[in-house]
Amino acid sequence: MSAPERIPPRSVTPTDPAAAELLARGELTVRGRIREASNAALYCTVTHEDREAACVYKPVAGERPLWDFPDGTLAGREAAAYEVSRATGWDLVPPTVLRDGPYGEGMVQLWIETAPGAELLALVDGEEPEPGWKAIGFAEVGEGRTALLVHADDDRLRRLSVLDAVINNADRKGGHLLPTAEGRLYGIDHGVTFNAENKLRTLLWGWAGEPLPEEALDVLKGLRDALTPDGPLTAALTPLITPAEIDATRSRVNSLLVSGTHPEPGGDWPAIPWPPV
Repeated sequence: MSAPERIPPRSVTPTDPAAAELLARGELTVRGRIREASNAALYCTVTHEDREAACVYKPVAGERPLWDFPDGTLAGREAAAYEVSRATGWDLVPPTVLRDGPYGEGMVQLWIETAPGAELLALVDGEEPEPGWKAIGFAEVGEGRTALLVHADDDRLRRLSVLDAVINNADRKGGHLLPTAEGRLYGIDHGVTFNAENKLRTLLWGWAGEPLPEEALDVLKGLRDALTPDGPLTAALTPLITPAEIDATRSRVNSLLVSGTHPEPGGDWPAIPWPPV
């Protein structure tokens, strides 16, 4: 008798409800290292039963200490950012889990294939952005010239700016924005988030000071309810970040609801990450 034909495993997409379970329970196989990452980041495949996917594994053992983020781990904060994103219903962060792997505990996140040519950031001449774009600020482009740095006036980016304000993202760069061929947008690299002090640094300042959309206010109300001491989001975050960081997240949600506006840059911390991409 001939051997039965092997059925190849099914790939998993970011919107697949089984994605998080696959990442948490599947067998990780390291395929290579992502060299441009500042901390250890490994490209892997993960397989469980009849499912398989590409993913990124960032072991805690490969993290560089940060003086301004002395508590917790980058990996824990990456997983926490996913939990908050999931609670918004916007699903702006790829499925992410904290688990054991070949090099110890680490963050495992579903790999996202990006769509080439999706323009979200640009440098333009002139003092004001064109319709459909939002101004970030002026940047030196060499030989004494400056240009206006702009981002798209895009609802997906606007939602991400709200998420960043909630999680206190200190490093929202252009390279952390991943548009897909299906029209979705994901944000990655959330290791420097949730600090109890205000450290918001982002390229998404185009809506600073403007009223929050009703959609965002509804999402923030849902986060407020989920972040009560016995709320489901508090329970999900408790193993990942410190009690002080959870309290600060609660406070940021409440402050956004009270102000009803997108936050504006503060003077105590550089407003734009460097390099911006």
